[in-house]
Amino acid sequence: QVQENVERFFTRFVEDGKATVRLREPAVDVCLSKANASNLKTFLSAVRLAHQGTDLGALPLSALVPAKTSEVEKPKTKMIITSKRDYPLTKSFPYSLEHLQTSYCKLARIDTRVLCLKKLRKLDLSHNHIKQLPATIGDLVFLQELNLHDNHLESFSSALCSSTLQKSLQCLDLSQNKIKALPIQFCQLRELVNLKLDDNELIRLPFKVGQLAHLRFLSAARNKLPFLPSDFRKLCLESLDLFGNPFEQPNPLVPNIQLNIPLTLLECAARATVNYRIPYGCHLLPSHLCEDLEVAKTCQCGSACLSSFIQITVTMNLHHVAHTVVLVDNMGGTEAPVICYFCSLGCYSQFLDRHLQSSGD
Repeated sequence: QVQENVERFFTRFVEDGKATVRLREPAVDVCLSKANASNLKTFLSAVRLAHQGTDLGALPLSALVPAKTSEVEKPKTKMIITSKRDYPLTKSFPYSLEHLQTSYCKLARIDTRVLCLKKLRKLDLSHNHIKQLPATIGDLVFLQELNLHDNHLESFSSALCSSTLQKSLQCLDLSQNKIKALPIQFCQLRELVNLKLDDNELIRLPFKVGQLAHLRFLSAARNKLPFLPSDFRKLCLESLDLFGNPFEQPNPLVPNIQLNIPLTLLECAARATVNYRIPYGCHLLPSHLCEDLEVAKTCQCGSACLSSFIQITVTMNLHHVAHTVVLVDNMGGTEAPVICYFCSLGCYSQFLDRHLQSSGD
């Protein structure tokens, strides 16, 4: 339907065989390119007349000649740009793109035009100067691979972790940035298979990293990790690289005691909520209590504890969680310290007895 349905004509480049007709309903732009300039003018004139309600028989239309297959331009699905000189400043990116790489372009932020490419599956923004990620990346509902290697990122926002990336993102490269920590919500990206965190300033890995059940390749080499979270034991990896981290020497005999005796009513209620899997949410509890429950620690006995616990670090052979392990240090080691929690003095005493017995043997 053309009559009274054209919002605007864009004919600035009609001599080059290019024009755009913007329709009202549906709200789309009909883009014409590589057309014969004379034929294009005739066509646009016919569309204008049709828009004004001119009778069909009076329109200056010629018989259509089917285009050859070789003349029909297929939708562009891949674009690779590797220099600032080639970066498009005036032209739009094709909306059909599924793979876009814009590397070495000195980008300080992500182009808003990129965030409109709803069909993107792979986005490579490596080797730029990007400092912050907009939450609207989460609107790219089909995005499977995101490469941000060698940028100036200092954080990865919790908003992205709560976006549609939860269901789509499989490969994430954040290596060679300035990230010190990842948010608690990071482990909501449960479709991740490949995660690269090398050459950052990480002082810890996500608390609930064990929730990344599909994760198979993890590299966090050359960071500032003193130990691994207790949830790390739940991972099942094919490849793991933690080389070059300043891991502390475990000492189970020097515990960090944070016990409150007797337990506060809040601690008792929180433990019961987690242990008995009582449903909760922000409609029932203050949001800060919900956040505390989300990061409840698990004792060796299987019970939960929140703010009242005993913490130690013990040695774990990384082959327990990964088939292939890159050496942790230059001495050929494949072991790293991992945190353990105990909900009471009794649980810690039982562990200590077993530890001393095994050491004696």
